[in-house]
Amino acid sequence: QVQLVESGGGLVQPGGSLRLSCVASGFTFRIHPMTWLRQAPGKGLEWVAWIYKGDTNYRNSVKGRFTISRDDVADTLYLKMNRLNLNDTGVYYCARGVPGSDYVPTSQGTQVTVSS
Repeated sequence: QVQLVESGGGLVQPGGSLRLSCVASGFTFRIHPMTWLRQAPGKGLEWVAWIYKGDTNYRNSVKGRFTISRDDVADTLYLKMNRLNLNDTGVYYCARGVPGSDYVPTSQGTQVTVSS
């Protein structure tokens, strides 16, 4: 049974930083692409970044500010977020693979709130 547990969110001022973690279990983590997604208040789910083997990809609005990484020994996915702004507020989820537009998260996510 696939289980993903996100953590690391919180309240941060604009310009601040956070590091999110996602601990995976129930599948062979190292062979799968992994994705971070987020859902802002009143908006739909959007992908933020994905990682597969040595490749990474980011949505334009986070390029240069966010870094996705993974530890295939610890089965953990990370998202380091720098220079956070108000538009980064939302619930952040991790997902196995690169989900399509109809993806519905099965994990709880972690809340990131950027506010002064």
